[in-house]
Amino acid sequence: MKKIKRARCIAYILLILISIAMLFPFFWMVRSAFMTNREIMTTPIQWLPSHYDLENFKKAFERAPFGKYFINSAIIVLINMVGCILSSSFIAFGFSRLRFPGRKLWFALLLSTMMIPQTVLMIPQFLIWQSVGAYNTFIPLTVPCFFGNAFNVFLVRQFYAGIPKEYDEAALVDGASYFTIYSKILVPMAKPVLCSVGVFTFMSTWNDFMGPLLYLDKENLKTVSLALQNFMGQHNSEWNLMMALSTVITLPMIVVYFMAQRYFIEGITFSGLKG
Repeated sequence: MKKIKRARCIAYILLILISIAMLFPFFWMVRSAFMTNREIMTTPIQWLPSHYDLENFKKAFERAPFGKYFINSAIIVLINMVGCILSSSFIAFGFSRLRFPGRKLWFALLLSTMMIPQTVLMIPQFLIWQSVGAYNTFIPLTVPCFFGNAFNVFLVRQFYAGIPKEYDEAALVDGASYFTIYSKILVPMAKPVLCSVGVFTFMSTWNDFMGPLLYLDKENLKTVSLALQNFMGQHNSEWNLMMALSTVITLPMIVVYFMAQRYFIEGITFSGLKG
């Protein structure tokens, strides 16, 4: 019994130390957002700002129209979340509930696309979107999400596999169509995993830098990640302003994660080992 308690104490201590190490960069960013450049660079290290105010945030937002950039990012993120949730839930329904020739082969081919490096696809995808006149629009950053993502489809399919098929059979006996089974039975029961897909999509889209860099050149179309990079290039000596902007850009991800935390954990827990 004493050995078990000792092992638990050691495990908790290690977890606390790892958590501190992972949270330290975030702490450093937030405390620097309220400091002057002189306080950030001072030696010995000044751990906390001498006073707290929003002056750095005001100055940063005055240098560039970050309000517009936030709106652009929000539009792209919202469309991607809706598209990914709809497409992954619908495609996963076909792979988990319908029987058709070559189902396993097609699913294996879908999963194999995850092994293709994104860098290999950048140039051909760019040429295709440019040829159809989609350069300097949100279309290349939003339309692909409606055609499914291999990881999201796999995640949702595994969750569907844990739902008893007796629900489907009872609905079919009552005269329900497959679309009714999908929309009225499986989707409501799959809220946790669909919430996980939404969180993953939000984080990847909000942080996406290469996509906007490739397809968006107009100033009024830029996203926060791209605008932050440009801001860093123009104001590379004003660390307090860069940290203030980084803090503001990071906050939405933290808020979304904590709001969806319960569903997110359920979705991950009940997905991976079924089927």
